[in-house]
Amino acid sequence: MALDNTYDARPVQQETALGAGVQVLLLTLLGTAIGMGTAGWLTGLAFAFASWAVLSRALHRSRLPSFGPANRVTLGRATLVGGVTALVADSFRAAPPVPLLIGLTAVALVLDGVDGRVARRTGTCSPLGARFDMEVDAFLILVLSVYVATDQGPWVLLIGGMRYAFVAAARVWPWLTAPLPPSTARKTVAALQGVLLLLAGADLLPHAAGTGVVALALALLVWSFGRDVAWLWRTSRVRAAVPAGEVRELVAG
Repeated sequence: MALDNTYDARPVQQETALGAGVQVLLLTLLGTAIGMGTAGWLTGLAFAFASWAVLSRALHRSRLPSFGPANRVTLGRATLVGGVTALVADSFRAAPPVPLLIGLTAVALVLDGVDGRVARRTGTCSPLGARFDMEVDAFLILVLSVYVATDQGPWVLLIGGMRYAFVAAARVWPWLTAPLPPSTARKTVAALQGVLLLLAGADLLPHAAGTGVVALALALLVWSFGRDVAWLWRTSRVRAAVPAGEVRELVAG
């Protein structure tokens, strides 16, 4: 029986193009409202173009029949993250309007709990959707860490850079790419990063209290990554020592 290799990517590609258009519209509104400088504009437009290009390529490779409601929520969240990115880039020129920055970030963080529920309720969960969600989360944390670092110091960048350092390390040590078991603790720590960085950057706390909040975020993240790396290392040793069919039972024990 011959396989049907036809795949019409136009519907999903149109949605990514629409997302890029909405991103440019948001940047235009922000630029008009606050008189955004060149750095903010260029960074925001670069984010919009890179997001469109990477997502379009991933969708073409995955051959999804439709974009799906959950991915639309994540795309909306990515648009907000693009706005936050532009504001943070512009903050090196002039102090950003903190309420606007906090508002965009807060909505993006709230929507982080929506797309997964939408995917489960509509039966549209997919590896690409999960990866898309994770990458948006990781980039928002990176951008927030850059913003908070301007007040607290460069050590805050460890929070935003840790996930990317893990990905880079996995290219050297492939055992880091093994799938991890589901973990509520890991999800909780990841969700707290954005909340704690937002709290530290909201200018609501004394400097010392803000330092404590960011230090807590970093400590939780180090614990979470350390636990996962230790688990992956132990699992890799088990895989190397016993037949493949016995690995799951030994690791579970």
